Amino acid sequence: MTVTFLGSGTSHGVPVVGCSCQVCTSSDPRDQRLRTSVHLAIAGKSIVIDAGPDFRQQMLMNRIGRLDAILFTHEHKDHTGGLDDIRGYNLFQPDPIPIYAREAVLDRLRREYAYIFAGDGYPNTPRIAVHPITNHPFDALGVPFTPIEVRHYQLSVLGFRTGAFTYLTDAKQIGDAEKEKLRGTHTLVVNALHYTPNVAHFTVDEALALVEELQPQRAYFVHMSHEIGLHREVEKTLPDRVALAHDGLQITIDE
Repeated sequence: MTVTFLGSGTSHGVPVVGCSCQVCTSSDPRDQRLRTSVHLAIAGKSIVIDAGPDFRQQMLMNRIGRLDAILFTHEHKDHTGGLDDIRGYNLFQPDPIPIYAREAVLDRLRREYAYIFAGDGYPNTPRIAVHPITNHPFDALGVPFTPIEVRHYQLSVLGFRTGAFTYLTDAKQIGDAEKEKLRGTHTLVVNALHYTPNVAHFTVDEALALVEELQPQRAYFVHMSHEIGLHREVEKTLPDRVALAHDGLQITIDE
């Protein structure tokens, strides 16, 4: 499996509009963060987890020429705002693109993208195949996924595990039963907003505590705000097995 980090930033992205802090004005490309999303090249399939407002730009930048499926973690706009841009893939792929999401997420998509679900044959409308999921294991085009339910303030969000790879975003709390699903993870991706307390996201220290508890071989932090600090400075403070993800980072995972 090859994992490409399409975006590693929080809902604002980095630089933040109107901000002139040292991170937002940094010339280090690792400090420039699009909205969080990840691409999996696995078992001959091209699968994206979350398609936010930067989706088109991310797919072009990473030269991803085919899209086989999208998994949605939750309904917030920074994770769903790019759904319309699958139209480019629809031009060259004959079949509708499967999307996998819980009913609450699908309900929001039906409201915000009513024209996609209208079924009236309007030309150049995104073509999708809807696959409702729950907090139970499922296959996406033959690739097995185990959902992990986390709390994002008062909202339920799904992370996903496939094989020894686990992806968690927008997490603040994980129940004991869900945490058991994470045991044995070799590569853990988890949100780490910044250092100060937040009601909806792990801080860096909380994410580090989860890494210490689970002991993955490798961990990468995503969904980072400009308040986390400069990439080059923060990485010096992290344990050897932990790194900040950055846009365009690509890793290979041997199952």
